[in-house]
Amino acid sequence: MNRSARSFLASALVSLAAAGCAPGALRSPSPRTDGATTLAGLDQAVTVTSDRLGIPTIHAASRQDAIRALGYLTARDRLFQMDLLRRSSGGRLAEILGRELLEADTQQRRYGVERAAKAILARLPQGQRAALDAYAEGVNAYLRSAEALPLEFRELGYRPEPWRPEDSVLIELSMFQALGGSEDVERSRTVLSHSLPPNVTAFLFEGTDPYTKALLGAQAAASPPLPREELRALVSRGRGARTAVLSAAAGEAPPGSNGWAVAGSRTRDGRAILANDMHLDLGVPNVWYRAELRYGDTELAGVVLPGMPVLVVGTNGHVAWGLTNLDADVMDLVQIEVNPERPDEYRTPSGWRRFDVAQEAIKVRGEPDVAAPVRATIWGPVASRPLLGRQVAVRWTALDPEAVDFGLLEMDRVRSLEEAARALNAAGGPPCNALLADRSGRVAWTITGRIPRRRGFDGALSLPWADGRAGWDGFVPPPQLPRVVDPPSGFVVNANHRMPLGEGAPALGGEYANGYRAYRITERLRAARPVTEADMFQLQLDTRTEFFDFYRDLALRVLTEAAVSPRPALAEARAALEAWDGRAEASGIGLPLLTRFRRVLADEVFAAWLDTSRAADPTLELSLTDIDTPLQRALSERSPDLVPAPEGGWDAFVLSALEKAAAEVKRQHGGRPLDRLAWGAVSQVKIAHPLGVTPELGALLNMPVEPLPGCGFCVRLAAGTLGASERLVVSPGRESDGILHMPGGQSGDPSSPHYRDQQRAWVDGRPLPFSAGPAESTLTLSPDRAERRAPRGDQPARP
Repeated sequence: MNRSARSFLASALVSLAAAGCAPGALRSPSPRTDGATTLAGLDQAVTVTSDRLGIPTIHAASRQDAIRALGYLTARDRLFQMDLLRRSSGGRLAEILGRELLEADTQQRRYGVERAAKAILARLPQGQRAALDAYAEGVNAYLRSAEALPLEFRELGYRPEPWRPEDSVLIELSMFQALGGSEDVERSRTVLSHSLPPNVTAFLFEGTDPYTKALLGAQAAASPPLPREELRALVSRGRGARTAVLSAAAGEAPPGSNGWAVAGSRTRDGRAILANDMHLDLGVPNVWYRAELRYGDTELAGVVLPGMPVLVVGTNGHVAWGLTNLDADVMDLVQIEVNPERPDEYRTPSGWRRFDVAQEAIKVRGEPDVAAPVRATIWGPVASRPLLGRQVAVRWTALDPEAVDFGLLEMDRVRSLEEAARALNAAGGPPCNALLADRSGRVAWTITGRIPRRRGFDGALSLPWADGRAGWDGFVPPPQLPRVVDPPSGFVVNANHRMPLGEGAPALGGEYANGYRAYRITERLRAARPVTEADMFQLQLDTRTEFFDFYRDLALRVLTEAAVSPRPALAEARAALEAWDGRAEASGIGLPLLTRFRRVLADEVFAAWLDTSRAADPTLELSLTDIDTPLQRALSERSPDLVPAPEGGWDAFVLSALEKAAAEVKRQHGGRPLDRLAWGAVSQVKIAHPLGVTPELGALLNMPVEPLPGCGFCVRLAAGTLGASERLVVSPGRESDGILHMPGGQSGDPSSPHYRDQQRAWVDGRPLPFSAGPAESTLTLSPDRAERRAPRGDQPARP
């Protein structure tokens, strides 16, 4: 579920939860974790043991039986989460939550996500389709046998429909959006390219920050010239009040991850060690579900996404793999030329063609259905918003049946780095960096997912494709995807930054995360030898952040040069900045002011530079991942002509921004003195259940709100609701030495002992074992050959 859908969901649930869900109604019959039951479709009996944290180990005779059991167990522990994910992806939230979700549903219907899921399912290889069928059988077996549904269904007044194989596809498609499937970047670039001089857009979109340049070395491209005269002209066009143009997410940590693998040459006994912490929006229950599957000679352990029969990251005992967001450019906005005489037609390379038109009926809780018109082209659906006055179509790998599959299933059979890389390169799905470690002590990096092979353009800007000169020519063949195997350094690292690809490598994207996390990890690994799993886990918790040094030094330099004694706010700011120790520990002083100072500077400078662009598109909100490279280059000039400086020039501009930041921080924190305001007052863990939207329900359903170390530019990433959804460290074949923890717990049932029993370790940064512990319960699932009545469909929601 993307962030906009989450905000709609929260507002919709406030009234529903307050009206319908009483704290005393949160008890449910405990789902069965031991004893025996039947599961239709099994070929042979399956035994499931669960440890003290509720982590299941599935013992089965075949992959299909193991997946059936996984579907049963995941539905037992996470049924509402699974249903919410498929509804969000397919555009069916309003029918259970009301009109507030209509906009989010309409967007999904316009994209045609449900239709894409069915087309993807029809094209899957037989083995993958069989896996989805088996998973659905397991989920539906639980639906038939459950003594009572989870409390969310009771309180919202509906019954979940039977699980379909295409529902697992819907959930995979939701990950495309969770990892950044948005039109915003190309929209921003296109507006700016039409409203600014070319050298200004090149400067704004350089896309390679100083930390990444240090990592790339000789492969780093030269920075474009600083366009001083053009920026001065943009700033001078208006010195009055300007509207902020940066989006709330601009320059902040995007969904992503840290991942690295250390070769045996850097460990005591030759083992290779993989570390992976995936950064996603956090909620209750957690996005991941821990599981171990054993069948034949296969032993899988790691995490799965509820609703999908795939181990996303983990190990099979021979190879361990982790993933980070690639931030690949896999979406293009195609400008549409509409026939002026027949507006139901548009131009294509083969002539005029009619739009494909349909009416989507969106069910709305307590109201009549709403008709949503949907139009599509040969390139993809027509976007809901025009771009610079022209309609555009969305060409996106997530909607292409040739680009999405469940190839990660094949990771259960790989036995070497080369086999693993081939399997990952061949797999469809959200494009990701893949970090690998194998049992012989070797490590590698490559990518997974389909990358468009563009013709006639680079994908940065929206263009027309009607003349055939621009378009996609399929996807980059798997053997041509980049790899780094057995590097001389003895380790591979990715933290969503631009990787060194080498000459002739295909273009992957342009909106990479700032390279500081990767730089910090690399520096720590260079200095570490020999390393252990414990060392890697401690690196995942690193809170040093040199990223903010620039802004601290800028402020202190101006404070030193200016006379600030008559201005108490600035004297207090100086004390706070001088107290900062360079880390994002919860008890640290100074970082609350630094982070706000950076944002005030960025908002004011970009608003001055982009006043012309906002005039061209009044809706413009710049979604730029790297705001700091152009901002710092301009600020380093110390020129009042490059920034919206007031009377008094450069120093006055910086001091004004610092005073504004100080006032905002003090106002947000009850006037607390800046030199006594700890980072933990700003950085707090707030992990909420969808129904935990009132104080009474929040106390029962949400995780506790408390200070959390880390920041958006720390290895220990923590930024609002974005954080480490798991921390995994493992050496294949030595899983007993591994580490794995996550927020919350295994169960989505608030009355379960496993609802929050991993939360404390996650907050405190304490390791939990990677492998499931001794069995505390045993459940036997036996084949049921008898015909079973299908579960009932949705029941009408209560008024």
